Amino acid sequence: MDFDYAHYMLTEAKKGKENPVKCSPSSEAYKNLLAETFNMNRTRILAFKNKPPTPTEALPSACFSPVQQSKPVKPRRYIRQTAERTLDAPDIIDDFYLNLLDWGSSNVIAIALGSTVYLWNAMDGNTSELFTVDDESGPVTSVKWAPDGRHISVGLNNAEVQLWDSTAEKLLRTIRGGHQSRVGALDWNKHILTTGGMDGRIVNNDVRIRSPIVETYSGHHQEVCGLKWSASGQQLASGGNDNLLHIWDRSMASTNALTQYLHRLEDHTAAVKALAWCPFQANLLASGGGGGDMCIKFWNMHTGSCLNSVDTGSQVCALLWNKNERELLSSHGFTQNQLTLWKYPSMVKMADLTSHTSRVLFMVQSPDGCTVASAAGDETLRLWNVFGRPEVAAKAAPKASPEPFAHVSRIR
Repeated sequence: MDFDYAHYMLTEAKKGKENPVKCSPSSEAYKNLLAETFNMNRTRILAFKNKPPTPTEALPSACFSPVQQSKPVKPRRYIRQTAERTLDAPDIIDDFYLNLLDWGSSNVIAIALGSTVYLWNAMDGNTSELFTVDDESGPVTSVKWAPDGRHISVGLNNAEVQLWDSTAEKLLRTIRGGHQSRVGALDWNKHILTTGGMDGRIVNNDVRIRSPIVETYSGHHQEVCGLKWSASGQQLASGGNDNLLHIWDRSMASTNALTQYLHRLEDHTAAVKALAWCPFQANLLASGGGGGDMCIKFWNMHTGSCLNSVDTGSQVCALLWNKNERELLSSHGFTQNQLTLWKYPSMVKMADLTSHTSRVLFMVQSPDGCTVASAAGDETLRLWNVFGRPEVAAKAAPKASPEPFAHVSRIR
């Protein structure tokens, strides 16, 4: 295959035919000799001198089998648009700033309905009333399981915090003096119980000692409605009705002076209640703003910079990360009152779950990370299989496990 010759034949050779020029006999003889010397009298451009050799034996049929892909394409997960089960939750307080629902490591849900705390065992569906506070102390304004799944902390409207043994149904102690008004936010960091109040104070309580108050964080000037410790237990995120998001570092804590925050983030334009530390990227925090903001923001905690902001179009009440996939679930208030599943980091909507008829104020996750419980102002508690089952657990399970609360139709 002589591409130079081919180019000449397709371009230069035609010029002589389209515009013939008379030549002398000696010039014509010279051209013919030159053409013969350089083999320019060929008629075919793509000419092979020899035929390809004939194969001696046929190739085995296995050689023609389709090439297998090194990694199979993962099928898209089916996301059910309706709740697995709906339970009545009468008298639940429709208050954005409270935290009235939690799912403990022993697979028991705690929910506060008015002045009473109820427990549901997700394995057998048994329901029990833990306690009811009197009118002077109540209503209950927050609940949070300790890491052991047995002890539970309860914040009250009268600024007190109670610690209960759920197995023995016994009040272990009452913590007083940390706050001057209702305690609407709680979180645990091993043996440290962190409380946030309407007075804007955040208090670390060591429940092992007689005088539990060990540290006080001062930075909010309105009610603290969101508290979340990082997985390492080193950093605490707090959100308030003052539209502020603070990050506190335990290494900076001091009992002798007001604690200085690590980051003060002022990007939200409404109350910050929804907080969620990323399970697969330790320095990533997601936060959600209230009705005047409606944005989910992502933060780099090393630098305090905002990585992304997504306008959801609704009040953001709660956030949960999928423990098995790179997904984020948000619950919302006005105007759609929906749960939205997002793909991270693209933040493409995967599903909208719209069964609730009032704002979805509270949302928690089962210990295995698969099931989500949501409670709303419509006085219902709904269970969603929105995150699916992890592949390892799904293969190991011989049959589908019974649904949580299979024998429960009403909370009370």
